[in-house]
Amino acid sequence: MAKAPRGERLIIAIVGKRNAGKSSLINAITGQQTSIVSDIAGTTTDPVAKHYELLPLGPVTFYDTAGFDDVGELGEKRIKATYKILWKSDIAVIVIDEKGMDENDYKVIDKVKELKIPFVIVFNKSDIKKAKDNDKKYCDKNGLQYIEVSSKTGENINSLKEKIISLSPKELKRERALLADLIKEGETVILVVPIDLAAPKGRLILPQVQAIREILDSDAISVVVKERELESVLNNLKSKPSIVITDSQAVLKVSADVPNDIPLTTFSILFARYKGDLKELTDGANKIDKLKDGDRVLIAEACSHHVQADDIGRVKIPRWLLQYTGKELKIDIASGSDYPENLEEYSLIIHCGGCMLNRMEMMRRIKESLRRKISITNYGVAISKLQGVLERVIKPFYG
Repeated sequence: MAKAPRGERLIIAIVGKRNAGKSSLINAITGQQTSIVSDIAGTTTDPVAKHYELLPLGPVTFYDTAGFDDVGELGEKRIKATYKILWKSDIAVIVIDEKGMDENDYKVIDKVKELKIPFVIVFNKSDIKKAKDNDKKYCDKNGLQYIEVSSKTGENINSLKEKIISLSPKELKRERALLADLIKEGETVILVVPIDLAAPKGRLILPQVQAIREILDSDAISVVVKERELESVLNNLKSKPSIVITDSQAVLKVSADVPNDIPLTTFSILFARYKGDLKELTDGANKIDKLKDGDRVLIAEACSHHVQADDIGRVKIPRWLLQYTGKELKIDIASGSDYPENLEEYSLIIHCGGCMLNRMEMMRRIKESLRRKISITNYGVAISKLQGVLERVIKPFYG
């Protein structure tokens, strides 16, 4: 469970004022002393992640966060860190202490609503004092779900778990297919996996591993080759593969080697559909044709990594983009978990595949870009556009 890919875990943020009992609540839910508990307000300074198996959802991550009523310059930074956790969260648990709700709690509720995160209000410390009637009336009037619990005695903790499960986005309660809907039992799928400087030594990258597992789960046959062996494998197969899936960086060569009557796509385009919105990301790629001299383009990486000499996001895509458009473009790089605030300065965002993000955060990034009227695409979709094969590699999804 602890080794489940970070981008595949449900993210649950525990938020509220200082000393509301957020850390105690996580300890009660997980049955472990995960977070440091103290009567001193502000004990939790930086977000603390706890991995947990919440059946039937599977692996989840609870985030213990700093109080929204923190004070001072350092307190403001802690509050910003908490907002960053909310940005990536699938569910929020808003914790209220025995003193009841105040303006800080209302601000938290408004923020969670703004982000469209499913949430439940938890009136904690019921062993000390029951929730105030006015607070319950406020929740009832505004259609807010709430529950009274005691982290100390365990009262209603199991009911809280059930409520969290019920809040899970519908799409997370059902299996989402990476490619299982494209193949049938007994069919052959060819995966083209180049081994270059950027490939992790001794292992495959997450989209490749997920594709292999899903093919096996579908009782289909997975054939993994490097791009140089592809033509030989195609000639030796007795029947045509149901689809060929390639790394985006080899899509031009692979497209030339794969006959037009065999469906072809890329791992990154599979992830564009799995983690995001393939239509919007395709529309974003077509925006490349409209770029003008002086336009700014943002290359957004969701994680930090060691930069290679021929790095895909920092070197190859900018080079291909300038060659394709023939324009004088200004290209910026942003990496890590923070999404830049100055999106309005850009004409186009080219985002990484998002394998380290959960779908909620990736979709929120897409929606935030579109809300600000900025086109967005991802690495693989953009590369296929720049290589002139975009229409072919998205065809398997549209017929």
